[in-house]
Amino acid sequence: MTLKLRIATRRSALALWQATHVAEILRRTHIGLQVELVPLVTEGDRRLSGTLSTIGGKGLFVKELEQAVLNGQADLAVHSMKDVPATLPNGLCLAAFLQSEDPRDAFVSSSHGCLEALPKGSRVGTSSLRRRSQLLNRRPDLDIIELRGNLGTRLTRMDEGHCQAILLACAGLTRLELSDRIGERFPVDQFVPAIAQGVIGLECRTDDSRTRRLVRPLHHMSTAVRVSAERAFGARLGSNCTIPVAGHARLANGKIRLIGLIGSPDGSRLVRAELSGQLRSAAELGIQLAEHLLAAGGKEILSSLTSSK
Repeated sequence: MTLKLRIATRRSALALWQATHVAEILRRTHIGLQVELVPLVTEGDRRLSGTLSTIGGKGLFVKELEQAVLNGQADLAVHSMKDVPATLPNGLCLAAFLQSEDPRDAFVSSSHGCLEALPKGSRVGTSSLRRRSQLLNRRPDLDIIELRGNLGTRLTRMDEGHCQAILLACAGLTRLELSDRIGERFPVDQFVPAIAQGVIGLECRTDDSRTRRLVRPLHHMSTAVRVSAERAFGARLGSNCTIPVAGHARLANGKIRLIGLIGSPDGSRLVRAELSGQLRSAAELGIQLAEHLLAAGGKEILSSLTSSK
């Protein structure tokens, strides 16, 4: 029998690149394996008029893919892990994480080389509350505007003058061979990335031992440790697109260093801290850092966001 694998993916250029990349690795790893892409349009792709924080959050980009796996339309879903909520639907699991691409945020502008070069009052486009919070903390004089759509759409709108600059993930630009558009890469200590930014995750049915076996060679253990710490941190804080939360872990010398941040949407308050620990305790470290930030003022920020809804 010919062995086949069906991969559910969004239709955006970046999502298709990621799914195609996974398919190519699988074909090289398992000679004779036939891999088919199942492109789908998610609710997040259809609903472009509102902010993510008001229309349902980042889970809108994965629900249709997960449903396709659950109902047998596909065997595997390929995700940008920063879009995957902390809690998965019953019956699904994250079976593998590919080695991370550059996790940093990128400053992109057609007219200015870096953030500090932007004149006062310049419009900067982003749909991320996390980016908005940190941007306004550094540059409260900027006009942050809502800018959604796929990567190509956002670049086009900026080039047409809708805004003077945008913030994007370095990983997406690199994967689509658009690194030349990056004017500045923000250090993770100064501009904390989204949880699991730059990581491609593979999701399948928990009871699908065949697919789990096929994707196992793609699993990158160091990236998995990093994701474990960051997602545990985010889960403890109820991280989604409705609150400005950021977290990033780095591995060095047998230890893991995790930096986390909770901010107000207007950037007036940022609570930031970092902790280090053993690799085997990555998830526990994430929870510990979340508790530390909550006690240091993060709980007050999150409570104010909840009460204002």
